[in-house]
Amino acid sequence: MSDVSSSALPEDTMSVVKPLDRTTTSTLPAFSLSRPMAVLVPVVVALVANVALWLVGLAAGGSFEVTNGDTVESAAPGGVLVMTVVPLTVGMSLAALLSLRWFGIIRVAEVVGAVAALGTIASTIVADFDTPSTITLSLMHVVIALVVVTGLEAMRNRIAAQQ
Repeated sequence: MSDVSSSALPEDTMSVVKPLDRTTTSTLPAFSLSRPMAVLVPVVVALVANVALWLVGLAAGGSFEVTNGDTVESAAPGGVLVMTVVPLTVGMSLAALLSLRWFGIIRVAEVVGAVAALGTIASTIVADFDTPSTITLSLMHVVIALVVVTGLEAMRNRIAAQQ
């Protein structure tokens, strides 16, 4: 076996390893969205996920009907569409607009959006939906909470990277 001495290595070994030039790489985080996209993407994701959950709930035997006095009202599919798109679009748009003046509102909006979505599960549970409908509608609230926080965090990342 031959012994490799340090004299066998080039003297300028360290000159081969050069530090990365960070000025040419993108400064945007991998998980970031512009304000308009941070509103649009979560709304579409929540809508697709909630319609998929509704279909699973139907397959599980859910009727998505609730008795209101003497009448029976259906909470789906129209209710699922409206109650997913409208509050999410309004809340996310409001947070995006307010963040133009106050960056910190995004964290507040994340908390408010998640608490509102999760807190309203209680109204689903106390209503007289059948079990598959109650479980499915509750999961839809969880989906909305997740996309609110995720979408707003993506918006926050983009704004923070550009400041």
